[in-house]
Amino acid sequence: MLRVLLVTDTDKPIGDLRQALARLGYEMLAEPATPQALHRAVERERPDVIIIDTESPSRDTLEQLAVMNATAPRPVLMFSNDANQQLIRSAVHAGVTAYLVEGLAGERIAPILEVALARFAQETQLRERLTHAENELAERKLIDRAKRIVMEQQKISEPAAYAMLRKRAMDQSLKLAEVARQIVAACGPQERRK
Repeated sequence: MLRVLLVTDTDKPIGDLRQALARLGYEMLAEPATPQALHRAVERERPDVIIIDTESPSRDTLEQLAVMNATAPRPVLMFSNDANQQLIRSAVHAGVTAYLVEGLAGERIAPILEVALARFAQETQLRERLTHAENELAERKLIDRAKRIVMEQQKISEPAAYAMLRKRAMDQSLKLAEVARQIVAACGPQERRK
């Protein structure tokens, strides 16, 4: 059961939406939060998805979303009356998964929510793959630096330096990158910057 946090900065009643989501089997959290209280509400309630109803997202709302997206990303659906293209781009950049201009209707929410969840899951998977690739690249660079240090200190070839690093990693039951990190850390600051 998905836990949904509603956020609103309008005077429109959203009780119908709460009831429609509850009928669809979603767990509704607390009372609707204000955009200014978004970060606190997310920390306290730990929702699976956030639905924001706004006339036009303010800079404060977008800043709150960006902070939340950096620390605890979640799918965010934003329903707004503002179709300004720059504002839509800013909202997506702040972490909005789906931005809809046509208004908030309870009968349409389920498919929109499913699309937003699928898109968020796909983006999360891509972010994880990117982070993994970046970490692998950083480890390779670190290993190359350590090899270069060993080659200069021991006056040996690259394959011999690599074999030496691998042996040390196996002897100490460490990953090769951790041994490389130790070697680079043990040398001077000039070598660490290379």
